[in-house]
Amino acid sequence: MALDLPPGTRPRVVVVGAGHGGLECVLALKTAAVDVLLVDRNNYHKFQPLLYQVATAGLDTSDITQPIRHIVRDQRNADVRLGLVTGADLEARTLHLDTGEAVPYDVLVLAPGASTAFYGVEGAFEHAFPIKNVPDAIALRGHVLSQFEAVARDPGRIDEGALTTVVVGGGPTGVEMAGALRELFHVLAEDFPTVDVERARVVLVDGLRQPLAGYDADLRQYTREALEKKGAELRFGENVARVDADGVELTDGSRIDAATVVWAAGVQANPLADALGLEQTKGGRVVVDATLRVPGQDRVFVVGDASGASDPDGELYPQVAQVAIQQGRHAARLIERMTSGQTADEPFVYHDLGMMATIGRNAAVLQTPGGLKLTGFLAWMGWLLVHLVKLVGFRNRISVFVNWLYNYVTYDRGPRIILTTDRGERVRQPLLATAPTEHGRGGGSHDPRLDDTPGPADDASDCAEEPTEAERPEPAPSHP
Repeated sequence: MALDLPPGTRPRVVVVGAGHGGLECVLALKTAAVDVLLVDRNNYHKFQPLLYQVATAGLDTSDITQPIRHIVRDQRNADVRLGLVTGADLEARTLHLDTGEAVPYDVLVLAPGASTAFYGVEGAFEHAFPIKNVPDAIALRGHVLSQFEAVARDPGRIDEGALTTVVVGGGPTGVEMAGALRELFHVLAEDFPTVDVERARVVLVDGLRQPLAGYDADLRQYTREALEKKGAELRFGENVARVDADGVELTDGSRIDAATVVWAAGVQANPLADALGLEQTKGGRVVVDATLRVPGQDRVFVVGDASGASDPDGELYPQVAQVAIQQGRHAARLIERMTSGQTADEPFVYHDLGMMATIGRNAAVLQTPGGLKLTGFLAWMGWLLVHLVKLVGFRNRISVFVNWLYNYVTYDRGPRIILTTDRGERVRQPLLATAPTEHGRGGGSHDPRLDDTPGPADDASDCAEEPTEAERPEPAPSHP
């Protein structure tokens, strides 16, 4: 379809969400004869796959974030607006922001990402730490370090679970978090000579019998063995029934006392679709056609985690970074055709690039659609290379490379700094303004369905295709 605009008028494309999908769409429109406005509640893009390294003091926040205006400063047809979407008039093609601004558009691209899915597990929202945004990572890092400080003052707190961390979810995020925490504890033994760090525990809980659902069986077995070698305790085949301030209860009736619970059990689509009245499918994802358009709205595209696009077998695409990136490019390509009067009905085709996950130093798994499978050092080097290449910004690549090299040579880690342990702001939604409610340890937060930044994978755990921790229809499971 072609856009029916007055002669001499440049079409205005509004992109909501500066995650992988939204940002990729904006950048792909650099040479198009359109004006692009990128809307996000934050002024930065974050590299979600490495967020867990901020939480475990491997990297600093500046290593994985980049100001949006810096990213698009050389793109003359692009501008940025900070704000939350409070609603829209799709017939009048107008978005409404919390600033009171009405933003008209000719084409709308929704890339709001995903939020943490707690699946109705009692106490999970109130007491567990999600890893979805920069404030989450900073709060978790501060909380973990604060537990060591508390034990340095009162060693008896170890018996109460002060140095025990339960990681819920055995997908890539949970596996990488568990491995990184074990390596952090090794470093903290030097910082806290009076603390019996040997008693620090990381317990990985998942409802499946093996980690990394979707990977080949031998890679899953390698991952299990590598985690155990690093000292992680594995509770597979068990689900979390309840989370409280002092630990978790499992469905088999057992209990793990733990001061820290990390929730890596899955995601759900951003609830922006509710505000816009869009039809949704599994996990709250927006129903779209083969071109990524909303049915009945030829000028509205949905990409990334929020998109309900399906593969030829009818299965929803995984909520991972490469899907979001490819969908963002596809939407941009169709928009450019629309604005130049060409046919724009090409269906989206996903090109699987493979999957990878790291368990820590010299330990990773990698597999490709062509049958290549790697483990150990070679897979780890491949993981490092892919993530360096995918980082936005030359400075970030250099900084991360230097940090990783330093950590590898010295067996040390980076910014072990306590900035906050406050979880009260951890679940803000990036694009939809909501009224505050009373949730969370740290004070008032927002609706537990909501999250802070456009999501990854838009939010995915990896940039070379890892399967996300899948959505589950049942309310209480803890497996991917």
